[in-house]
Amino acid sequence: MGCRDMEKCEAAAKEIRGSTLNPHVYACRLDLASMKSIREFADRINEKEKRVDVLINNAGIMRCPAWKTEDGFDMQFGVNHLGHFLLTNLLLDKLKESAPSRVINLSSLAHIVGKLDFDDLNWEKKKFDTKQAYCQSKLANVLFTRELARRLEGSGVSVNALHPGIVATELGRHTGLHQSQFSSSVLSPFFTMLVKSPEMGAQPSVYLAVAEEMEGVTGRYYDVMVEKEPAPQALDQEVAHRLWEVSSRLVGLESQGSQSKPSGQTPHKVEQIEGHKTAVDIHGGK
Repeated sequence: MGCRDMEKCEAAAKEIRGSTLNPHVYACRLDLASMKSIREFADRINEKEKRVDVLINNAGIMRCPAWKTEDGFDMQFGVNHLGHFLLTNLLLDKLKESAPSRVINLSSLAHIVGKLDFDDLNWEKKKFDTKQAYCQSKLANVLFTRELARRLEGSGVSVNALHPGIVATELGRHTGLHQSQFSSSVLSPFFTMLVKSPEMGAQPSVYLAVAEEMEGVTGRYYDVMVEKEPAPQALDQEVAHRLWEVSSRLVGLESQGSQSKPSGQTPHKVEQIEGHKTAVDIHGGK
């Protein structure tokens, strides 16, 4: 389990070990707002783990203020897309060696109204819009999924994107629901009654990770557990390819054929183990 908040991560790992009697559940430090942290985490996994059968890119941040990551990226684009993009690429060789293996990228229905502004992905020129920044990052998740699936065709590694539904977590802590005493004390309890528990919200990810009928299925988008066609802008292969190339440069990777490999350049500055299956579940929103 790769998490930013190690206190919460250790507590979750302990709970899982206790409920499953599986001792092989490990908590590891990973901050997706730091390229350095991502590389250190990937190095640890590549060195110590013999296999990576499933990678669940679950971490996210939603509608936060105009924060920047350690490397100068817009926080939502940096964490939700670039962080997962770099991590997945750094673990690709291990995923291929473990094939058949799976990558699950958590996106959102918000991708439907997302737009990619290649001239200002990090909101340095235009007025910051936290909602559009989030939607842009969620669109990037789907485009990344489709392009990665295309590049990994025939490798035995499948890649799918997922909208898990509305789940009662702290993801929405920066939204209007928590900005006033009235909304927090009156509206929030009603909202909580209408959404899924974290346990139920995790089921679509588990399904894509382990279901036998998902073997070999790749490049798809799922709304909870139903395959659906994503928004038209998420189907643009040219845009997906461009996003891959831009993302590679931003995080310090260079594209070579169907893979991205470390370039040695400085990045742009501005559940667990069952039998012999190893899953890396990435948590830790801001």
